[in-house]
Amino acid sequence: MQEEIISLKNEALAQIMEAKTDEELENLRISYLGRNGKLTELIKNIKNIEPEKRGQVGTSINEAKNTLLTSLAERKNKISVSAKVWFDSTIPGIKPEIGHLHLITQAIEEISKVFSHLGFSRVRYPEVDWDWFAFTALNFPPNHPARDDWETFFIDVPESPQYGKMLLTPHTSNGQVREMQRIKTPPIRMINITKCYRRQIDISHTPIFHQFEGLVIDKNISVVNLKGTIDYFAKTFFGPERVTRLRPYHFQFTEPSFEVDISCGVCNGRGCRLCKAGWLELGGAGMVHPNVLKSSKINPDKYSGFAFGWGVERTYMMKAGISIPDLRMLYSTDLRYLRQF
Repeated sequence: MQEEIISLKNEALAQIMEAKTDEELENLRISYLGRNGKLTELIKNIKNIEPEKRGQVGTSINEAKNTLLTSLAERKNKISVSAKVWFDSTIPGIKPEIGHLHLITQAIEEISKVFSHLGFSRVRYPEVDWDWFAFTALNFPPNHPARDDWETFFIDVPESPQYGKMLLTPHTSNGQVREMQRIKTPPIRMINITKCYRRQIDISHTPIFHQFEGLVIDKNISVVNLKGTIDYFAKTFFGPERVTRLRPYHFQFTEPSFEVDISCGVCNGRGCRLCKAGWLELGGAGMVHPNVLKSSKINPDKYSGFAFGWGVERTYMMKAGISIPDLRMLYSTDLRYLRQF
């Protein structure tokens, strides 16, 4: 009986090694291990063997059965692998596409670098702040239109007895107040770049946008220092041929206040369809209002300063060689658009 088991096992192993398909393997399994298989028949005949030999024969049959099952599984794996398309593992792989920084992030890094050359320190303050920092300390009267619910996003939480309502900052100028309170004693030279929130949306406005706010406080700071800083930024960021001008304007937190214009990069100031008269509006600026200095406990008789706050998106859209007709396109998720930058 032992010889018959060994012979049957070797016979089956040889046929399994020669099998080429899963179907052949399945036929061999049925032939040897199925209900009426050759090895199964030996198991049925154990009852006819002398009792003292049954244990040894049973063990041999089980070992043969396990060997065949293992061999069938291994052969099936090899057949499955060889059936796949041939692959040369030495061929260099296809590298995954590497992304890049978003256009707005690129602009923020570039703006930060320009002002770092002038000694400005990059700071960041809350995007969710109190009314006092966003309006009261910046010389806004209680009934100012900017405090209307249709202009500013107010948050439905209990008001602070000291600072009033909580809001999403409509500008980066709250950073002026917080920086003056932090430093306490000038000189101060900061650039604050962060998100702002206003209830506006059209081709030139979005509810969420970015601003960069510059603030310089020291002794004997004048409009000359403001104009020099703006000119340096314009020539560095936009190109050496660009020039700026200041137009009188009104802002609550600066006096005197100015709108800053830059010469058109398309016509170089001659006038064209884009600019009409040779100039494009860049943003607001001015000398820090004495009331703002007082709110932060800085003596306006001893110190003066200037500030400016411009939209990152708008500023970058005016850069030479960039044509973006709609501000909202900057936040597109279309990869065909994003890959251009």
